[in-house]
Amino acid sequence: MPPTVRDAAFDVLRGHGLTTLFANPGSTEIELLSDLPGDLRFVLGLHESSVVGMATGFALGRREPALAILHTTPGLGNAVSAIATARVNRVPLVVLVGQQDRRHIASEPFLTGRLQGLAGDYPVWVDQPLQAQSVPASIARAYHEAVTGRGPALVIVPMDDWAAEATPAEEQAAPRQVLRAARAVDPAVVAELAELVERSSLPALVAGAGIDDADAWAAVVALAERLSCPVWQESFSGRAGFPQDHRLFAGHLGADRPRLRQALEPHDLVIAVGAPAFRQYAFSPGPFVEPGTTVVVVSQDAAEVHRSTADLAVLAPPGAMCSALAGAVAVRQTAPPEPFERPETPEPPGPGAPLRAGHVFAAVADRLADDAIVFEESPSNRPELLVRLPARQPLGMLSPAMGGLGFALPAATGIRMACPDRPVVAFVGDGSSLYSIQSLWSAAHYGAGALFVILSNGGYAVMDRLSEQHGGTAPWPAFGVDVAGLARAFGCPARTLATHDELIATLDEVVPALAGRSEPLLLEVVIQPDETFAP
Repeated sequence: MPPTVRDAAFDVLRGHGLTTLFANPGSTEIELLSDLPGDLRFVLGLHESSVVGMATGFALGRREPALAILHTTPGLGNAVSAIATARVNRVPLVVLVGQQDRRHIASEPFLTGRLQGLAGDYPVWVDQPLQAQSVPASIARAYHEAVTGRGPALVIVPMDDWAAEATPAEEQAAPRQVLRAARAVDPAVVAELAELVERSSLPALVAGAGIDDADAWAAVVALAERLSCPVWQESFSGRAGFPQDHRLFAGHLGADRPRLRQALEPHDLVIAVGAPAFRQYAFSPGPFVEPGTTVVVVSQDAAEVHRSTADLAVLAPPGAMCSALAGAVAVRQTAPPEPFERPETPEPPGPGAPLRAGHVFAAVADRLADDAIVFEESPSNRPELLVRLPARQPLGMLSPAMGGLGFALPAATGIRMACPDRPVVAFVGDGSSLYSIQSLWSAAHYGAGALFVILSNGGYAVMDRLSEQHGGTAPWPAFGVDVAGLARAFGCPARTLATHDELIATLDEVVPALAGRSEPLLLEVVIQPDETFAP
């Protein structure tokens, strides 16, 4: 029997390491998924946002594309927010989307999907092959497009295509392998940047999510140490771009213009590496920096470069550029900046007094290994989390860079599957947890030993604070949801902690053994909402 399109597609998946299939199955994918070969692993998510979220975490941990499979319009529609998060977080994914049978799709039968534009501009590439025989090559191209574009690439496949006879592999219009030579930095550009640096009296660096591996971190560290200058983390970054326990780390930039200007005001040159100039949240009038401050952006993301408010923007790999620049500038003998001061550990609450988020963050920070992967998805407590838990290694702090909730639970599950030897902790608000609570079933079923810390304040605290800042009264009610009970219903072990003694005893038991856990654990910690919010 001649090979089918399905057979050829599986060969493509094997050839690109896409042998873990994250999916929530539907009838338009039945021809693909029934009787999977034994070397392909199926991972079930109970909602499509969890499917893409787990694939996103898996890709982050492996530093290569992961595969998600979605069910026509309902599946893709449910996953759009997660696809957007993957794009803004620069995570390569291959996403297969089922479609109705090609033979009668013109009549728009039940489950026909208008899929081409459903995910908007967030995919880096979308294709519905013109013939069944082109599907394997389209999947191969999607892999290459995802790597090059650093985001999700979609292939829409009518359900009858899988059973069609395949064409020989040598006729497939996609390369088996793409080699991406590291783009050498232009010596003339390095010289121009070096001249700017040498003319400056007090430079500073801003590190962003584009500095996302050990080599790039080392390059930024080398440049910062050469200049003896402070390094700020961009605001609302999807991942840390600099070791935050380093003596030159200056903290996280404020997400509004007044605080941004205040932080950068002493510096006559600011170089943003792997970050735009500048990422903000709420609008405030005025310029990003004070007059007299020159802003330079170095990024390999063309869109990031083109939208930056900068005096000079350089489209180049930021790690390579920082490494070259460090070798081109003189060592400065100036005194280093004052080290970033982290807050003292809060005193335990008195008898009958509630826990605060700071108690939780400080207690975990005191016990957590340096190589831990931490997820942040507790909006109202984000500022305190960032100052109390420094990222010490790449992937040390991850968050949904486009702001969509529902990222941390599935992504922590996926990254723990990819990095079974690194401790994984996700801090998630009780409201945030409900966006992808179904992913706890997958974590339990597949033995993903992540620790999920749910900060349970009984409502949307960040929205309450924002409403107060606008001088209004929130119309939404508080809510009390038993998140630990929901976790247990999905098969995930869970505990509820309400006192400081319970918190400390549990963390002493659990955190030192996180790297070796073979099952997840959810801790619902009852806390008092914070009274202020300044992202």
